[in-house]
Amino acid sequence: MNRNSIYALLLMALATGTPALADQIPLSGYAYQHQVTAPQGNEWESPDKVALNKEQPHAWFFSFANEKDALNVLPESSSYWKSLNGKWSFHWVGTPDKRPVDFYKTNYDVSKWDKVEVPMNWNIVGVQKDGTLKYGTPVYSNQRVIFQHSVAVGDWKGGVMREPRKDWPTYQHRNEVGSYRRTFTVPENWKEREVYLNFDGVDSFFYLYINGRYVGFSKNSRNLASFNITPYLVKGENVVAVEVYRNSDGSFLESQDMFRLPGIFRTVSLTAKPKVQVRDLVAIPDYDDRFVNASLRITASVANLSKKNLKDLTLSYSLFQKELYGEATTSAGIVGTTTPIAVKGGTEQDVQFILNAGNGVKPWSAEAPYRYVLVGELKDKKGNVLETFSTIVGFRKIEIKDTPAAADEFGKAGRYYYLNGRPIKMKGVNRHETNPGRGHAITREQMEQEVMLMKRANINHVRNSHYSNDPYWYYLADKYGIYLEDEANIESHQYYYGDASLSHVPEFRDQHVARNMEMVHATVNHPSVCIWSLGNEAGPGKNFVEAYNAIKAFDTSRPVQYERNNDIVDMGSNQYPSIGLTEYIAQGTDKSIKYPFHISEYAHSMGNAVGNLVDYWRIIESNNNIMGGAIWDWVDQAMFNYTPDGTRYWGYGGDFGDKPNDGMFCMNGVMRPDLSPKAQYFEVKKIYQNVGVKAVDARTGRIEIFNKNYFEPLTDYEVRWSLYEDGHPVPTLTQQPLAAEQTAIKARERKTLQLDYRGYTLDSTKEYFLKVQFLQKADKPWAKRGYVQMEEQLLVQMPQRPAQVLVQQSAQPGRVTKLGNIVTVEGTDYQAKFDLTTGGLSALTYSDQTIFADGNGPKLDAFRARTDNDNWMADRWPKSGLHNLRHKAVSEHIQQLKDGRIILAFTVESQAPYGGHDNYSNRDRNPGDVHHIVEDTNKPFGPDDFKFVTNQIYTVYPDGSIELHTAVSANQSYIKLPRIGYAMQLPTSMKHFTYYGRGPVNNYNDRKTGQFIEVHQGLVGEQDIMLPKPQSMGNREEVRWCALTDDSGRGAAFIADSTMSTSALPWSALELFGAAHPHQLPPSTATHLHIDAKVTGLGGNSCGQGGPLEGDFIRSGDYTSFGFTIRPVTTATLPAAVKVSPSGECPIAFERASSGILSLTTTSPERTILYTLNGSKPKTYTAPIPLREGGDIKAWYKDNRRLTFSRSFSRIEQMPLKVVFCSSQEYYDGAVDNILDGDPMTYWHTMYSVTMAKFPHWVDFDASETKTMKGFVYIGRENNPNRIKDYEVYVSQDGKEWGEPVAKGTLDNNSTPQRILFAAPVSARYIRFKAINSHTGVDYAVAAEFGLIAD
Repeated sequence: MNRNSIYALLLMALATGTPALADQIPLSGYAYQHQVTAPQGNEWESPDKVALNKEQPHAWFFSFANEKDALNVLPESSSYWKSLNGKWSFHWVGTPDKRPVDFYKTNYDVSKWDKVEVPMNWNIVGVQKDGTLKYGTPVYSNQRVIFQHSVAVGDWKGGVMREPRKDWPTYQHRNEVGSYRRTFTVPENWKEREVYLNFDGVDSFFYLYINGRYVGFSKNSRNLASFNITPYLVKGENVVAVEVYRNSDGSFLESQDMFRLPGIFRTVSLTAKPKVQVRDLVAIPDYDDRFVNASLRITASVANLSKKNLKDLTLSYSLFQKELYGEATTSAGIVGTTTPIAVKGGTEQDVQFILNAGNGVKPWSAEAPYRYVLVGELKDKKGNVLETFSTIVGFRKIEIKDTPAAADEFGKAGRYYYLNGRPIKMKGVNRHETNPGRGHAITREQMEQEVMLMKRANINHVRNSHYSNDPYWYYLADKYGIYLEDEANIESHQYYYGDASLSHVPEFRDQHVARNMEMVHATVNHPSVCIWSLGNEAGPGKNFVEAYNAIKAFDTSRPVQYERNNDIVDMGSNQYPSIGLTEYIAQGTDKSIKYPFHISEYAHSMGNAVGNLVDYWRIIESNNNIMGGAIWDWVDQAMFNYTPDGTRYWGYGGDFGDKPNDGMFCMNGVMRPDLSPKAQYFEVKKIYQNVGVKAVDARTGRIEIFNKNYFEPLTDYEVRWSLYEDGHPVPTLTQQPLAAEQTAIKARERKTLQLDYRGYTLDSTKEYFLKVQFLQKADKPWAKRGYVQMEEQLLVQMPQRPAQVLVQQSAQPGRVTKLGNIVTVEGTDYQAKFDLTTGGLSALTYSDQTIFADGNGPKLDAFRARTDNDNWMADRWPKSGLHNLRHKAVSEHIQQLKDGRIILAFTVESQAPYGGHDNYSNRDRNPGDVHHIVEDTNKPFGPDDFKFVTNQIYTVYPDGSIELHTAVSANQSYIKLPRIGYAMQLPTSMKHFTYYGRGPVNNYNDRKTGQFIEVHQGLVGEQDIMLPKPQSMGNREEVRWCALTDDSGRGAAFIADSTMSTSALPWSALELFGAAHPHQLPPSTATHLHIDAKVTGLGGNSCGQGGPLEGDFIRSGDYTSFGFTIRPVTTATLPAAVKVSPSGECPIAFERASSGILSLTTTSPERTILYTLNGSKPKTYTAPIPLREGGDIKAWYKDNRRLTFSRSFSRIEQMPLKVVFCSSQEYYDGAVDNILDGDPMTYWHTMYSVTMAKFPHWVDFDASETKTMKGFVYIGRENNPNRIKDYEVYVSQDGKEWGEPVAKGTLDNNSTPQRILFAAPVSARYIRFKAINSHTGVDYAVAAEFGLIAD
């Protein structure tokens, strides 16, 4: 049967009420039975029933009274559109059997019902100011549906009404039902027209009634549900009744990672169209091969709902240009008319027409989104206009092409994504529709705000995750230039991706296809939609093959993506690849990877996050194999909740008593819930910017600017530069403009420019940086003129000689007194107390100002309030007692020098009395649950348990300056620490924080690119961005010095011996750690200052990416030497006071490698070190000492025999490996360190909990030194068949170049040790074990132990 015949039956059914056969309509699963007077009641648990009497999908376009109105495109400009948003009567029940069954009848009294504003989500509207819930429970769940289910084939047949756990809200409220009622009148000018009732979004299922008559149902919550209600209308006032069910069989496909919120949450409207109408309109742009001549391929579906046969109908088209980013409209002078057509009564016919635009139109891209309005008129044979309609179009052509190396910018052959002939980069975010006060019922104003924030941050791409968005979102994306990946409303990862997946289930076939086609039909005309996505995390099965085929039968102008099965779509994609895997994908050599490749989710932005974004984009911008990616995700999905006393806060999973829940896992935004930026927003802005600036010779002002755009020159920007001297702008060289002709740089062009320093002489004792900024030259919708859209900082000069060494003028030496265990050093205007039991500075006063009260001075610290990404080692930190270190001085030395300096040297052991554990879990969190360390008091630590041993030397100068130099080591080398440095407490009055380092926004060593090295100022407690869940924050990197002062400007400066990491916060790490929400933080009792040698980066392990990279974290075995100086300052003296360099005594550090080689190091390399081993005669240290057997060693400087340092080392029993990289790991119970712990009951497991990482998986090991490697020992996991099958082994001398495998083969599927020898021994330091696949075919790898066979 041909298409016209099919539509004839469909239109007849709609017009006459006679049934059309289900298998004869364009989308299977839609039924048309107007004679049905009541629902059967099982429609919401019948997956093969997609809809009843719902219109077939069509593009988002509208009818207008005339051409002038049509130019505005938006529906509110049409007299044939009427909003039904506003006051509705509403009734809520917890279970279907308690619903008001007869509420749809016109005589049913709803006068006592609540009045609510539609759109809304009833759970959110029901949250009361005391935290009670009036209309059910908002539930946040990541993977699981919120009703009872299990991962088993056919589980879905049990439906949504099964009895769940008793602590789940769905136990009591098995399936909430919201009943909505309101009245409306049809405008007088709609007579003789077909009237449609439209729902843009209803979650998740609803029955519709008009004037007491049953109309039909729909169950796709996020695509248009439109019903022709003409036969049901009466004159005057009409009654619409909508019965909404929270859960339905559609909910099995709508298990997105978000708050599950029911209700009518998008616009409800009426539209009117003539009986002879354009039911659907598709306008596909195209270009010729030279991208000069453009055209539109227009298909208008003309439906004749009358009984008359009509001849000589024509369609006339006119094209109008919209101003860039605006609404002003002018004629493009491009018109066309079809040849006459005939349409029989009750049929529909597609009318195709090519509108040639030639070179008279401008192309659409995110860089310059030129839009056009296509206005059409349907005319009868006399030329009378039957209908005027319009849609936005943009001229752009998308292709995937095999490209020879000679035609590629990077000289690599490959299969690339092109837009208008250029291989663009998509710099994106995933985006949920969410608002803390409205749930999913977001406003147009919010959407506009979001687009403006994205444009300010150089974001050009959004993945609509994981459903079709509000129609206005696409309008904005067209207007302002956002590349969209439009994704079908399908996510069924609660069944994972094996046999239980609904992608294999025939009963869900129609819903898979319909949800995709409803999306594609609706947004096909939007130029911003550049990729179709079949859904997310919903299995690999045949239903998606059918959906793909349906899309391709309708639209071939865009590629289709699906991250769960790249084999069935046009391009490759994956989620949360590690940096190493991304680098591998970028090479383009693996034939099993489909290209072009789009990273659909990466850089999981949970809490304080987005480490290594710069590393991702270093890779992405080096090739065209990877076209970009989308950060997960745009905005935190918290909802407002209230304490009993009315305190409002951002609530997340568990705060509403909701179960199942996944706790804080909904807080993954670049933005906070109110769309205020997190720190990562500024990093995204910097990394995503479309310009690169590098130094050619910064000392002489020669720089190179690279325009990263693909289409547009840099003419929209005013480029200015400033020279900074020691963190301050040089007044005469600030905001210096570059001439417009210098910066008129074409797309993808590099240009070397000469800046004019105008004879300014650089002071060799000072540090200089150059800042180059790209300011908007004119007002833009998202930013005013002068907004810094892009910028870069370049190092010009490091100080060539140190700043002034601490020297003494007329100050008198301090007096040393001892009382018990306290040594006091007192001089003019200062007093310092040292505790001999702890070996540290205990108290400090300058004049009458307390800097440290007793016991609040610097203490070695290695703990931080865990970030959401710290799950990679967070269990190890409390087990090692890092949160509870106690400090004990095991040696002391006090010495007064002739120049007035006083030296206090200590060897300090820092160890907790016992470890602890944090039982917090995001899974099924209860209200109030938060991180809390339970101390293991029954397991007291002994001498072999984890501890630090620190040689620290304080030098007190006569003016009260105190210099601390420290050398830190530990008895266990493998623990990856969150930080290493000193924590101290100052009075809360010292709240003015000034520093010279990266800022002003907090930053970490893997998220610092967007923060520049300057002198910054802020207020403690106000300068940092508080997150919905308090955690480690406030860190600043590459700090040269910092100062804390009170309101009068008095205080103390802290000057690094080189650079340091610092933070100044109103709360301690444990206080932040133990608060679920900011309002639960205790009142501040101190300013908590951290001065660290190093702070571990953030990484991205809250989902998949992995922890911080090698170099971005610090191990307990990384011996640390650093220091800082404390000096009294005022606002006036601060600039001079910080210009000093250390001159005090430095400790000797003992650094033993895992191979047993001992090094003696010092920050004074010009001094001679003497040592004794096991009481031997003194020797001069000239080279590392073999010490695998252990022993007692003492060391001292030749010029200061009185200051001696000593350590004892035990024998190293085996030559251990060290993990330096892992492609994927499940940190909670499958951390990669388990593969080396000697316990075959623990194991390494790749990520599976929040996403399934795909093969290959690998681990890189460091053997500490070059060894003759002969083979390896492998032990598979006990009682688990999913062991590694095929493997490859590589070796490397530098950990970077790996070459070809030295061994490959198949492992036995058992847990007995397997000893595998290489064909020949190899000499190397690093070894890589790569898993190719598993014995059972699952995507994850698991192994118990790995050991190296070597000499």
